[in-house]
Amino acid sequence: MYKAVLFDLDGTLTDSGPGIMRSVQYALEKIGHPEDDLEALRCFVGPPLLEQFMEFAGIDEETARTAIEYYRERYVPVGMFENELYPGVTDLLDELSQKGYILAVASSKPEKYVVEILKYFGIEGYFSAVVGSELNETRTKKNEVVEEALHRLGLSDRPEEAVMVGDKSHDIIGARMAGVECLAVSYGYGTMEELTSSDPLRIVRSPYEAGLFFQ
Repeated sequence: MYKAVLFDLDGTLTDSGPGIMRSVQYALEKIGHPEDDLEALRCFVGPPLLEQFMEFAGIDEETARTAIEYYRERYVPVGMFENELYPGVTDLLDELSQKGYILAVASSKPEKYVVEILKYFGIEGYFSAVVGSELNETRTKKNEVVEEALHRLGLSDRPEEAVMVGDKSHDIIGARMAGVECLAVSYGYGTMEELTSSDPLRIVRSPYEAGLFFQ
């Protein structure tokens, strides 16, 4: 019996792709690796930025950290708010809250930004814990974020009482590493092939279908 539901943010609660991809595009231009095809940058939505910059642009860690600084130059004042809640998310949070589930956010995005985004959309009150990475690029791995969320909820010794909801393979795999199974959503930024191969509890197509899982 699940008692807590941990939500990813980008691609699960909010459609944050436009702001992230445009900010990545800005950073890549700044470091001399321009990318004109915005859709090619969808891979940056969700995973930790440091590793993604290194892999995508073929750059070393020092250059990737510089890219993150440039990314934040645009993301913090502008990109963070090029974002919207997926239809049905508020209804899902209402439904789960009314049923007595403890809700939390577990995101690889810096915790400071996660809190600001939740407040921007007026949904911060639903969550008993909001966990993200640190601005110095620590606690970025999904299993570390999930483990911290469990700790704050008092469930470190009972991870089987929590379930993760996310849209990427790293949500599914990272949650499982922390002892938590994952419900995958196909409306976010993960491909169906990626989700299926990661073997989630179930794949759902909308927040409404996610709600049916908990009935």
